[in-house]
Amino acid sequence: MKNLLLAVSVLFCFMVPPKAIKAGNNKKEQPNVLMICVDDLNNWLGCLNGHPNALTPNIDRLAESGVLFSNAHCQAPLCGPSRASIMLGLRPSTTGIYGQIEDNDINVDNYTTENVTFLPKYFQNNGYHTMGIGKIFHSHAPDGVFEESGGRVKGFGPLPKKRFKWEGKGTADSGSTSTDWGAFPEHDSLMPDVASANWTIERLNRNYDKPFFLAVGFLRPHVPWYVPQKWVDKFPIDSIVTPAFIPNDKNDVPEIALMMDELPMMPTTSWAIESGEWPYIVQSYLACISFVDFYVGEILNALQNSQYADNTIVVLWSDHGYRLGQKGTFAKHCLWEEATNAPLIFAGPQIQQNVIINKPAEMLSIYPTLIDLCGLPKNKQNEGISLKKALLKNKTGKMKYALTTYGWGNHSIRSEQFRYIHYSDSTEEFYDHFVDGNEWYNIIKTFEIQEEKTELQRFLPKENLPWAKLSKYDYNSFFRNDKLKH
Repeated sequence: MKNLLLAVSVLFCFMVPPKAIKAGNNKKEQPNVLMICVDDLNNWLGCLNGHPNALTPNIDRLAESGVLFSNAHCQAPLCGPSRASIMLGLRPSTTGIYGQIEDNDINVDNYTTENVTFLPKYFQNNGYHTMGIGKIFHSHAPDGVFEESGGRVKGFGPLPKKRFKWEGKGTADSGSTSTDWGAFPEHDSLMPDVASANWTIERLNRNYDKPFFLAVGFLRPHVPWYVPQKWVDKFPIDSIVTPAFIPNDKNDVPEIALMMDELPMMPTTSWAIESGEWPYIVQSYLACISFVDFYVGEILNALQNSQYADNTIVVLWSDHGYRLGQKGTFAKHCLWEEATNAPLIFAGPQIQQNVIINKPAEMLSIYPTLIDLCGLPKNKQNEGISLKKALLKNKTGKMKYALTTYGWGNHSIRSEQFRYIHYSDSTEEFYDHFVDGNEWYNIIKTFEIQEEKTELQRFLPKENLPWAKLSKYDYNSFFRNDKLKH
């Protein structure tokens, strides 16, 4: 019955006749905003040359129509704190939100966030009509943040009666995971992301008397990596390329890094190799990306065919990257490149086209950049920098580093060439991406890099707040103990 109701709602979204759409009164000088959030999407896009098998024609054309930041990084390699940081415009080290947190708890019992205005609410306070559906914050959004809400999507289903490949059970000291892969369900119409796309398309076909802020959050490619068979078929298994990998990759990292990366609920790369499942995992992840790319394309087509085509800023981002076997596992949950690097694309009025910027950028910049592009008053609480000059004139002078935080006192600083990691116990890692893009060799003890290390250390947070009371992370004992200590 649920599947029938979902199919009917999807059909209804397409029943708004074009002749019912009237010219709007949207002021041309005040651009609209279309925000597209994609969960757990790493750099496996055609426009980023992230994987040789990638099929992402729609995200690629968005990149061609605007500016692509190839070296963009999340503020936390975990959904909850990453999205809270973007929507607050504040770093995890400033708020103490290092772990997962319920949407309605972000500004509760936390003096650093209680008076902060969330990004969509800031637009509403400045004359915009705000709408949102799907996963934008950790679940959907705090109550009242959007004037029109399409609601949250509960869980990451639909799910088969029995898992296909991976049970996802950890140990007594770890959580479980919904990680699994395979072709399911039978039709796209049964996927929640399709309903989210159709809701967004229907909103783009409406008439508004004020500028709008419209956000849509896609679930895939978050686990489980389930999409209908037609998407899996796009990636023949004998053509799949698995990521570069060396078995002793983590032999030169500090003990604390190994403790943080203890994820017994996740498949290990050695298991994936021995079982022969690695190509199938990669295949399913790529299929999920291709599925999302198609529905991103449907939204972009609807925008292009709407009255708002020439007056809408589009921003597409992911909350973090994802490891598909690199550094020994299949997870985000770390301060290395595959987990911190994620897509960030801006397109719209006056924004340059077909430009790739390799200077480091932060997802934290989304908030100040959007209000700057829309001519809204500056929010002095924002900690990120506006990328407006980079988007309009390719002026990137302020883009020197990107900071990612994972738990209390653990930080990664990414420059154009280097990654420097500083852990809470003062141990360190250092990688030169010009010669070691895989981050296989920790060269922290090399004399030649000490000057560069000192330069990057300047960007470490001056203050690390204790864990926020309502933020937690129970995937392993390290982070539970970490919260008790801080």
